[in-house]
Amino acid sequence: MTENHRDRERLVAELIEVGRDAVGRGLVLASAGNFSVRVSEREFLVTAKGTWLDRLTPDDFALLTLDADETGDPVDVGPVPSSEWRLHHRAYRARPDAECVLHLHPRTAVVLASLGKPIRRLTLDHAYYLGEIAVTPFYHNGTDELADSAAEALRDHDCVVMQHHGCSVVAGNVEMAYRRALNLEDAAQATALALQLGDATTVFPDDAATHA
Repeated sequence: MTENHRDRERLVAELIEVGRDAVGRGLVLASAGNFSVRVSEREFLVTAKGTWLDRLTPDDFALLTLDADETGDPVDVGPVPSSEWRLHHRAYRARPDAECVLHLHPRTAVVLASLGKPIRRLTLDHAYYLGEIAVTPFYHNGTDELADSAAEALRDHDCVVMQHHGCSVVAGNVEMAYRRALNLEDAAQATALALQLGDATTVFPDDAATHA
């Protein structure tokens, strides 16, 4: 077995564990959401169409290329990729440094973004893991418009929330991507609580994050 295959098995195992945890935390329901990892300079694995993220197996991943003319047909014999494969394909092309893309449906983050309420970073972890949070308008699932608008936002951000839909986060590894997803929803919940308490302006001080 080659090193590449060992790495692929490890990355898939990490995504399987993230899927169980994300569903358990309510960050996604049923077969919504999808994950991917880059496995070479020109190929990535993405969860298959209709898969429930808390029931993933190693056979639930489709191999696609990062070629500009990718059509969504798997490189080898395997399952059909998620209808949102374009979100992942375009994200990797926009961010050559990204090794993992997680697309989830965190309720509070999506509600705030859809209502036009900025998600505020209120803690050190929010500031450290998230950076500025991008928001894009609604486009239908699986469309080029959705994938292209999210990818453009991800050029300069690690987190993007798509109004009335979900979020995509990118990182150099699976663990960091999931930390960002967790902190995005935590920041949204903290923002919602602050709004309920009558505060619409407080944010974490940038200089404190710099010196942390």
